[in-house]
Parts: sequence; C-alpha cells; structure tokens
Amino acid sequence: MKEYPEFREWVVELIRRTSTDLPADVVKSLQEAKAEEKPGSPAHNVLDVIEENIRLSKEQSTPLCQDTGTNVFYVYHPAGLSTREMSIEIVEGVKEATKRSYLRPNAVDSLTNKNSGDGTGLGQPSLHFEEWEKDEVWIRLMLKGGGCENCGTQYALPYKPLSAGRDFKGVEKVVLDAINKAQGLGCGPGIIGFCIGGDRASSLAEAKKQHFRKMDDVNDNPDLKALEERLYEKGNKLAIGPMGFGGKTTVLGVKGCYLHRLPASFYVSVSYMCWECRRRDMWIKNGEMTID
Repeated sequence: MKEYPEFREWVVELIRRTSTDLPADVVKSLQEAKAEEKPGSPAHNVLDVIEENIRLSKEQSTPLCQDTGTNVFYVYHPAGLSTREMSIEIVEGVKEATKRSYLRPNAVDSLTNKNSGDGTGLGQPSLHFEEWEKDEVWIRLMLKGGGCENCGTQYALPYKPLSAGRDFKGVEKVVLDAINKAQGLGCGPGIIGFCIGGDRASSLAEAKKQHFRKMDDVNDNPDLKALEERLYEKGNKLAIGPMGFGGKTTVLGVKGCYLHRLPASFYVSVSYMCWECRRRDMWIKNGEMTID
C-alpha cells in the first residue's frame, strides 16, 4: 500500500502478538480463577499448567496453542483507503506469519480436503471492513480455534426441549444449556459471547464479536448487565471446571448483546471461546503503528 509501505509487516507483527502473547486482562482472570481453586485439585493443576504455557509462549514467541484458529480481522478505516489493497496485504501477511510459524497452516479445502499450506483460502482469513469518520486505521484481530468454535450454537425461541420462551428467562435457559453441553470440549474455562435477535448470520457474528470485550467490561444496558451476571454465576455453579475436570471456574466471563429482529424470528446465538482468548488491536495513525 502506497499510504503505508510497512502495512504487511505490521500485520505480521499483529498476528505474532495475538498468537503468542495472551492479553493481560485474560491472564489476570485466569490467575484469579486459579486462586479460587483448592491447591492440588485437578482444577488448580490445570490452571497451573495453563499459566506455565502462557509464560513459555510469550518468552519464546511461539503459538499459545497448536490450533492457531481462524484469523478474524475487523478493519475500520477512513474514506479513500482501498479495501482491495488492504485485503491483499492482510492475506500476504497471513502467509508470511504462517511461514514464520506464528500460525499453523490451517486452511483446508472443504471439497478436496487439501490444505493450502499457507493459511489462506476461500474465506480464510475472515475479513470485515467498515469505513468510519476518523483519520486512523483500527484493526482488530481474533484467532478463533476450532475446538471452541465447535461448541458455539444457535437457538430459535421458543425452544420446546427447555421450555424456553421469548423472554430473558428463555435466553438464560438456552445460554446455560450451551455452556453445559460444551463440558470440557471447548478447552475451558470458557468465555461466552451471546447475541439476542438478528437473523441467523448477523446473530452469530455479533455473538463472536463479544470476545473483543475486555474481561472487566461492564454492559451499559442494565438488563443485559444483569443477565450477564446471572449467567456467569449459574454457569460456574455447573462445576464443569477447567478442561471439564470439575472446579469452581467453568466460565471466565459472559458477554452479551442484542440486535433487532423480525417478528417471526427470535434467535439466540452463543459463541464459546476457550481460555486463550487471543485478540489484539492495532492502530495506524500519522504513519505510525501501535498494538495493544
């Protein structure tokens, strides 16, 4: 890109940081969870291993997990920047990051079952662009692993198996059901994102975007705030615990949102994120780049 000649290398650095260095707020939540578990218990031991994994990954600049996940990019940019050119540079950045082993070759052709070998392919990486009024570029990256992605789900209310109606109680029932069904399969303790409403596609997308929220972020909607708190409390009372070995920490956090919907549809989408909530933000302004 003529505006930012170093753009591709900046993307590689964003990927490296996201893949190898867990955000401080997530690390803090895991440390607090460990302090709540009984020393010597399976839950405490699992969290102890997780803590060591985090330390080694950061020190050695190696991926936190063998599954480096789907690369989900959200790019907010001023008018005039070419999204086509940015797309090309991001794709090439993913290829380079894969070559440097910050990412695993993770893109498999669904028809032939052949791996592309460079982490890219149709829909890989997942790119989302939005023009805004600011004169800076804001890129958000999330690495979403397959194991936790498999634990995501969607419900259409009313949902008869749980007697879940089209109200907050019904939403609470289905989100708790999703947490319970995940058990240890999503590499818990998990972080739950949910969305009430929207259509099938938008609802799932917004649920996943909740993983960008900081662990201490408080919902500005009082009804959703109360629902998040209830789900957090009840989710941890399930006692599934880290990796399904039992314990006090089944979920590290629960974050929710809502969208308007059609009268005939009432979807509730749930996105499950594993303990390694790999996300980073990059800003580009006045030719300089910073990563949080």
